[in-house]
Amino acid sequence: MPHLPQIKIPATYMRGGTSKGVFFRLQDLPEAAQVPGKARDALLLRVIGSPDPYGKQIDGMGAATSSTSKTVILSKSERPGHDVDYLFGQVSIDRPFVDWSGNCGNLSSAVGPFAISNGLIDAARVPRDGVAVVRIWQANIGKTIVAHVPMTGGVVQETGDFELDGVTFPAAEVQLEFMDPAAEEDGAGGAMFPTGNLVDDLDVPGLGTLQATMINAGIPTVFVNADALGYTGTELQDAINGDAAALARFEAIRAHGALRMGLIRTLDEAASRQHTPKVAFVAKPAGYTASSGKAVAAGDIDLLVRALSMGKLHHAMMGTAAVAIGTAAAIPGTLVNLAAGGGAREAVRFGHPSGTLRVGAQASQVDGEWQVTKAVMSRSARVLMEGWVRVPGDTL
Repeated sequence: MPHLPQIKIPATYMRGGTSKGVFFRLQDLPEAAQVPGKARDALLLRVIGSPDPYGKQIDGMGAATSSTSKTVILSKSERPGHDVDYLFGQVSIDRPFVDWSGNCGNLSSAVGPFAISNGLIDAARVPRDGVAVVRIWQANIGKTIVAHVPMTGGVVQETGDFELDGVTFPAAEVQLEFMDPAAEEDGAGGAMFPTGNLVDDLDVPGLGTLQATMINAGIPTVFVNADALGYTGTELQDAINGDAAALARFEAIRAHGALRMGLIRTLDEAASRQHTPKVAFVAKPAGYTASSGKAVAAGDIDLLVRALSMGKLHHAMMGTAAVAIGTAAAIPGTLVNLAAGGGAREAVRFGHPSGTLRVGAQASQVDGEWQVTKAVMSRSARVLMEGWVRVPGDTL
């Protein structure tokens, strides 16, 4: 039988923060994949190498973790006051679907550099030397991100001495501002606390009633206390990811939290919405040894946080979850704020499996409702490879 040749598509493989993904310009995609739908999802699944029953993504660009099974589509923005539209697709490893329900905060740091290097930004707005300010429209959640991208000699500066725990080598710092980060998710009405409470009693069959802070900021996140689950908050990946029963418990918390937050209508829908909400557990500061062997002292952090992404404990911290952490920490009375010692604060440094991270947020009450004008954190980004990806001709 005849076999179709492979399709060749311009693409760039980039690291952004502690994630990696395949970046495309919308205009470079095959025509059928330039609009949302089955053709686009089929293309991205094949690019990444999913679904893979072996869980390795050998026949694609993915690297078999939630941090590396990611895709980004960028285009010039027609939205006033914005330079580029950013669409993020979280590709399932072992299932045939792409989750479009949330943003990737880590890859957000690579959006500005890619957009500048690929002609998506008005050249008049990009300095030859200094810092380019790129206004990004995050299309998944309808929010603005402002990226501050260093420029040297007319090109994006990628190398530097900024160190980020969870990333092996230093690089140039990219500062991100997540503007008005309370996520507008379906059914949540755009409320930062969709239940109306800073802390709720969350009933989870098999676990009982857990205290939970459920917040829409950066990405919808369900926070619970580590000690309520028998953890200390110093756990590394192996302690959680090698325990099937523990992963099932976290998925149950996530599903019931999603239902309470109005993100799903029935528990069955949680299985097809893996990217959101996230579930995380928090604890007061304690010393531990990070996955790199680095010692983290209790006095170096304000609290401990561990978060799960796509059903597994993350090796560091998702960027959007860091926004949720910073926002919740800034609001007195949330579980995150209480773990950090309580009281008003505009920044927090938390310990995660790979080390520490600092994130800031400005919160205030307006007519009894909490609002956050922006959350700020620093990441780095670097091009790993650029050229073309290829997929079999019968993919679309």
